[in-house]
Amino acid sequence: MQQNLRIDGARLSLRLARLAEVGALPGGGCCRLALTDEDKAGRDLVVEWMRELGLAVSIDAIGNVTGLRKGTQDGPPVMIGSHIDTVRTGGIYDGCLGVLGGLEVVETLNDAGIVTKRPLAVTYFTDEEGSRFQPDMLGSLVYAGGLDLEQALATVAIDGAKLGDELRRIGYAGPVPVGKPQVHAFVELHIEQGPVLDAEGFTIGAVEGVQGISWTEFTITGQSNHAGTTPMHMRQDAGYVAAAIAAFTRRLANEIGSDQVATVGALDLTPNLVNVVAERAVMTVDLRNTDETRLQDAERRLFAFADETAAAEGVTLKRRSLARFQPTPFAPHLVARVEAIAKEFGLPVKRMPSGAGHDAQIIASVCPACMIFVPSEKGISHNVTEYTKPDDLSAGANVLLRLVLELADS
Repeated sequence: MQQNLRIDGARLSLRLARLAEVGALPGGGCCRLALTDEDKAGRDLVVEWMRELGLAVSIDAIGNVTGLRKGTQDGPPVMIGSHIDTVRTGGIYDGCLGVLGGLEVVETLNDAGIVTKRPLAVTYFTDEEGSRFQPDMLGSLVYAGGLDLEQALATVAIDGAKLGDELRRIGYAGPVPVGKPQVHAFVELHIEQGPVLDAEGFTIGAVEGVQGISWTEFTITGQSNHAGTTPMHMRQDAGYVAAAIAAFTRRLANEIGSDQVATVGALDLTPNLVNVVAERAVMTVDLRNTDETRLQDAERRLFAFADETAAAEGVTLKRRSLARFQPTPFAPHLVARVEAIAKEFGLPVKRMPSGAGHDAQIIASVCPACMIFVPSEKGISHNVTEYTKPDDLSAGANVLLRLVLELADS
């Protein structure tokens, strides 16, 4: 009977659409930055669904929320999880699919009258995106013991709010301790957020691991001056140095090749006027690679270039690490099962790395973990036009269901 069990795709899509109404943006998508009023409303809705499904809801000290379904035996649960916070111009699938796919697994089992041996847990983690509070994956980091709770609670948002204060304000500063989780295995269903599956005609991605991530903020301070009267050789132009660093990051990625990517995602100039040499520039550089040695090489070369360019221009340069994660491999036996289950269902499947960071890479430090990818149409994500076909959503959720059943009855 369990071999033939399938989720209700229409019900999953309906929940995704309903959650998307919270913080909805014109033209589609939604904005639920971590611990804002919109995030609270989204959290409340998912908690309501958890309770309707008979899950015992708990909230930990960093605001991670878990709905627990009892098994016939006690012990560490099989956890299904992701996040429901978004970037400022987010789509409706990123993170949410992993959480609501977990609820769909639970409801499917409820409808079939199946109780697994091991407990099941559906979890959404706080501030996965890192758009309001940094670093990203903050909630899962604290949960797994990779980030001190008090340090996380003291984190200041881009809008000046303190994380601990915001948790209390929205009512999600929970009593459950963090840092010593007991989890049998962790599975995260997610959209790819890239173009590979869609372009190559695959329905399922068996994710072998997450590439390493290095986020650095550079603050460059020069001298504001008149754009027309200041000779080029007498300038201390923070804008020029920022532009040089930005151009170098692209060259660096091309030179290293392979899986290396590099992005300047934020750049702010002061005074930001057309006829004034910029006295200050603040910028971010995002470096990623599946190989730690290559990632360290990229960091070394970037930092050396930035220092040399700043010195030559006569400006000061400070750098600050915003996030740093080593490449994370997933449990080989779980990756193999994702691939095998997809093939059993007749679904085209591809083994692949994840280019984006995910909670699964953090939870992999405390238990066997894996991810299941489904296609993102045209590779678009972190965008209001983010889209995954309903059939692909269902396919991914069915692979999730089968894998969770295997793990929970093992």
